[in-house]
Amino acid sequence: MSQKKGSNEFQDVITIRIDRNLNNNLNKMKERLGISKADLIRNYLELSKYIVKQKGSIKALNNRNFIVVKRSYVRRLIENMEEKEQIKLGDKLARFINDIARINGKEDNVDYKLELCDNLGFFTNFIDEENYLLITKEFGPSKFVEAFLWRIFNNKEMNPNYIEEDMKGNKSLRAKYKSEIQPTSRSSSHYSFEFAKSPEKEE
Repeated sequence: MSQKKGSNEFQDVITIRIDRNLNNNLNKMKERLGISKADLIRNYLELSKYIVKQKGSIKALNNRNFIVVKRSYVRRLIENMEEKEQIKLGDKLARFINDIARINGKEDNVDYKLELCDNLGFFTNFIDEENYLLITKEFGPSKFVEAFLWRIFNNKEMNPNYIEEDMKGNKSLRAKYKSEIQPTSRSSSHYSFEFAKSPEKEE
């Protein structure tokens, strides 16, 4: 391994040997994506900040096993759950992200946790001009997303009673929900909330 000086920092150069089949696959993939082989390899190496690839498994940094499934499939499963179960699952999934952040000493760094979500394929870390985080509705139903983001931003569980069945006819609970969660309408294809704004970009 050698080092060379980039524009503002030193960059490391590594040389490795790979078998011909893997090299051919990289060549096919770079053509498919329209990027250089170096950029393709960098993209894969970037994943080492978030996951560990072993011979027979993919693991998180906290040694939990990963599996790879289609996001649309997971979304359908979540949509078929009761709202209380959606909230529980959103909270559990966000705890997983928080665990990885904690391992890296960044449990309170929301931007780092959102970067994790982006790099692990949960959703694109998209911040609008007023610093609101916009979450694609393809990520999941609203209660799942609310609970997920509440845990990410506040490191605590969202009120499990914030479901339509409990809030129907309960003006006090609905008012508390609106005051605490404060859903906004900034994009018809995204969720957004007053509590979910980029802390790094706020003035």
